Amino acid sequence: MPEHRSGSQSLIEAGDRHRLLASVLTDMVPAAATFRVTLQDPSNIWPHPHARAYGVEGNPIRLNRIQAITAARWIIRTHPEVAWGDVYDFDLSEARIRAALATAGRGR
Repeated sequence: MPEHRSGSQSLIEAGDRHRLLASVLTDMVPAAATFRVTLQDPSNIWPHPHARAYGVEGNPIRLNRIQAITAARWIIRTHPEVAWGDVYDFDLSEARIRAALATAGRGR
């Protein structure tokens, strides 16, 4: 997600940035409730940002390549405190990120 830096501390608090990110992602993929993010795109052998979207019921929502990469990059940049070696879910309704608990049925 684009971020403006004025040389001093960012004017937007972390919680506000998370809510803004959730809002932008909701605009980009209206049916999405959660984004699953990883640096291991299944189509690449090297680390590469990748996201998958899921609806409220947990059903997968098809993203094009640009949406998948862009969403992943924005989420990763907005959460620099996360160790991105694992898979994480970004919940749009709560604007919170958490480790993905179960990958069965959703893929990585």
